[in-house]
Amino acid sequence: MAASFFYIPSVNVIGQHSVKDALDFIADRGFRRALIVTDRGLAGLKVPAALCRELTQRGVGSIVYDETHPNPTTANVEAGLELLRQNDCDCVISLGGGSPHDCAKGIALVATNGGDIRDYEGVDQSKLPQLPMVAINTTAGTASEMTRFCIITDEARHIKMAIVDKHVTPLMSVNDPELMMGMPPSLTAATGMDALTHAIEAYVSTAATPITDACALKAISMIAQSLPMAVEHGDNQAAREAMAWAQFMAGMAFNNASLGYVHAMAHQLGGFYNLPHGVCNAVLLPHVQSFNSKVAAERLRDCAAAMGVPVKGMDAAQGAQACIDAIKALASRVKIPAGLNELGVKEEDIPVLATNALNDACALTNPIQASHEEIMGIFRSAM
Repeated sequence: MAASFFYIPSVNVIGQHSVKDALDFIADRGFRRALIVTDRGLAGLKVPAALCRELTQRGVGSIVYDETHPNPTTANVEAGLELLRQNDCDCVISLGGGSPHDCAKGIALVATNGGDIRDYEGVDQSKLPQLPMVAINTTAGTASEMTRFCIITDEARHIKMAIVDKHVTPLMSVNDPELMMGMPPSLTAATGMDALTHAIEAYVSTAATPITDACALKAISMIAQSLPMAVEHGDNQAAREAMAWAQFMAGMAFNNASLGYVHAMAHQLGGFYNLPHGVCNAVLLPHVQSFNSKVAAERLRDCAAAMGVPVKGMDAAQGAQACIDAIKALASRVKIPAGLNELGVKEEDIPVLATNALNDACALTNPIQASHEEIMGIFRSAM
């Protein structure tokens, strides 16, 4: 059996007030000037400005790039990179959810490797580590703050590029539940279902290991228990902290076991229609697992048990169906749209969406490989 690699940032801090620890870390490492990559929403709340003041007090200069799109683009990476070079920044801080983290990774990777972010599509296409990056998370779902995955929309091709590269792993990840308290219910639901997708896809992946299995099952259990509370009572500190831990463990799982067709297909929907990634995952998840149940029924039965389903006495097929039903019930409870029709997906686009999904790097570790016809069938079943 081939050796298994386990990727994770060298430093990870989780818990209340952990942003302060991160800023001390940045100063202690001797960085002089940081590019802070964020979005307009957080800029409007003055969060980046407060970060700049805290850095200044520690002797670290900073400049803010706050134009990151919800699905970050090649143009976002180019604009952030130009700002970084103009200001001679020696590190990058991402502040936000998956979009600022992915944009920051793209900027940091091209800063040291040169060329264009499109050059790094695929698996381990870079030669050099990215510029040192600290990822401060404000959502509980994508785990982009600690993974080697970077998803960037190529506007010319209308696709989301999956860049899976050991060199885009941040130096440090930060999960401070205090920053997550203000997340609206819809974003809490979408990012939470994204984390559930990460855990389940990692558990049924062909690259799963005992470590990723343990992380995935614990994450599934915590998400099933805590996500409804976090959505329905956003000021519940215990639920927010539980989701911060759960999404991080789901990230540990998929960062090393990779993903599957849910993400391969969701990336195409995001690139084609500019749809929210977590919602696409949530809609597709039960339909892809129904397809996967032909070969992964026992593993899906384990996932059902982790979600709190009493599976004793069920055979593998019954357990897999119970898992699919539990996913649908959770998605419904947190008010995820019922199908792709509600998101504006068009039947006539399905052939090209399926073609692009089969070329996505995440498809490689799905437990069963599908034909173009089968991927189109999954899309249609999710409509």
